[in-house]
Amino acid sequence: MTASKSSLAALTLGAIGVVYGDIGTSVLYAIKEIFGSGHVPFTHANIYGVLSIVFWTLTVIVSLKYVALVLRADNAGEGGLIAMLALASQAVKDKPQLRRVLLVIGIFGTSLFYGDGVITPAISVLSAVEGLEVVSPAFRRFVVPITLLVLFVLFAVQKRGTGGIGRFFGPLTLVWFLSIAALGVLHIVDHPEILGAISPHHALGFMWNQPGTTFIILGAVVLCVTGAEALYADLGHFGKKPIRLAWFAVAMPCLTLNYFGQGALLLEDPGAVDNPFFNMAPDWALLPLVGLATLATVIASQALITGAFSVTKQAMQLGYLPRLHVRHTSVRDTGQVYLPFVNWGLFAAIVLAVVMFRSSSNLAAAYGIAVTLDMLITTVLTFFVLRYGWKYPLWICLLPTGFFFLVDLAFFSSNLLKLFDGGWFPLMIGGLIFTLMMTWKQGRALLATKQQTEALDLPSFLDAVFVSPPLRVEGTAVFLTPETGTVPNALLHNLKHNKVLHERNLFVTVRSHEVPWIGLDKRLVVERLGHSCWQVVIHYGFKNDPDVPQALSAMRGRGCDMEPMTTSYFLSRDVVVPTIGSGMSLWREKLFVQMHHNAGAAAEFLNLPSNAVIELGSKIEI
Repeated sequence: MTASKSSLAALTLGAIGVVYGDIGTSVLYAIKEIFGSGHVPFTHANIYGVLSIVFWTLTVIVSLKYVALVLRADNAGEGGLIAMLALASQAVKDKPQLRRVLLVIGIFGTSLFYGDGVITPAISVLSAVEGLEVVSPAFRRFVVPITLLVLFVLFAVQKRGTGGIGRFFGPLTLVWFLSIAALGVLHIVDHPEILGAISPHHALGFMWNQPGTTFIILGAVVLCVTGAEALYADLGHFGKKPIRLAWFAVAMPCLTLNYFGQGALLLEDPGAVDNPFFNMAPDWALLPLVGLATLATVIASQALITGAFSVTKQAMQLGYLPRLHVRHTSVRDTGQVYLPFVNWGLFAAIVLAVVMFRSSSNLAAAYGIAVTLDMLITTVLTFFVLRYGWKYPLWICLLPTGFFFLVDLAFFSSNLLKLFDGGWFPLMIGGLIFTLMMTWKQGRALLATKQQTEALDLPSFLDAVFVSPPLRVEGTAVFLTPETGTVPNALLHNLKHNKVLHERNLFVTVRSHEVPWIGLDKRLVVERLGHSCWQVVIHYGFKNDPDVPQALSAMRGRGCDMEPMTTSYFLSRDVVVPTIGSGMSLWREKLFVQMHHNAGAAAEFLNLPSNAVIELGSKIEI
């Protein structure tokens, strides 16, 4: 019992650091942007109304939608949009047309994650460093350079992994939450009546009296729920109970106290609206607070960067992105990975965002469209999981998802007003990633179709070969092939040029599935083909790490004793040529060819020993 309690406490502390780091730093800019927009006059009723809207936004979107409902939709313990997409697509697998539509919607939502991944670190770190302007206006010209330096250091240390510093995330973020709560209480004691804004009648009154203003400011109100999607994405790391406990015991109360403290400050001093968060602090605490805020935003950004690595790896496994170089940064935690291309690509886009927008207020105009569209997509996918996966009656499914859909739609519609002020930026990034993902998926399908039509039947081919068998040499040959039952090009080349066949031959197909994990007991499906030949299918979930030699070690008990020193792995290295005609448009085919050419080596992706790999090329027109 004691051990389980300490484990729950450790997981809850970890969840505070990783899951709520992003939403915890939204206090830096949310209230500033709502009142700083100039759309809301400074009156007691308006301050009460805005605070009430912020509180109920946190309650409806985070507490009710994500914590109470979406967290229930775990895919074998895993969360996130790809896990939800896999659940929804499995739920409607008997409706192929609907399944295709949901897959496109889900992949588009996944692409938008990258747009959010650029804006969030930029706005978080920039808003923290902007606290220096409150210390002294002379620091203004140093804000952007310091922001870029902090971000560069953050991305430069990614290759070392987060295992070493990760254990400090929870305690540091807990200190941050307690600090922002203390700042809030400092001003609430002067105006305790501000706590009355918790009553929803203030929010409803504001919306009834000023519907136009309400619609406009929703684009800024959404800033208070930055990082809400991370709550679901990190489900597999921490579990439901620690995430819920961290929210209701720490994050939600501390955020509420700080927002209400900012409201109390504005009641007393409307001039503090230029930066209400840092204006809450006494002069002696300003510099330490800027330092703590910068640390908190770095931790919040770290969670998002790690998320980008995980999402990219999962998309690769599902066949929506080409193979990229993946480096494992921990021998114990296989989930800790580093992708150099994603790391520096994300950094370049964030630098572009900081240099283009130059302030957190300008970046706030770019934030919102991508994240609210992601929230909408999550709600839609949740409906299909409830209705077709869990078989609930239609009215039970429509009641919560319909309500959340209307709320998400209101926020998304309001954020569309910011489209030309910067909202186009994350949408552009998401659109580019979506184009790459769909081009790769469709290109791979065209390639597979072409290979299938030109392929020879494997059992028939082997029967023909063994009528007059070639010389058999010692050892095992593993032929990697995309489809079962077909002759790999590498085998044809080997017979044509070397005129030999190994003593044992394995024809191996690697398949990824729309489930997070596939256990070792279901890893291999083996079929004997005779003549010491086997057809082997290796199954992986989208969170498993492919390791063909390790998987094939299970063949020892199936009549095939593989010795690592005498095993060779044969791969076909295809050169793809775009052609005018059926398939994709020519520009997409050319894009696919470039992606295919620059994809990481299959041998590295499948963890094959580099000194035992033989690649034989062939040309394929699509």
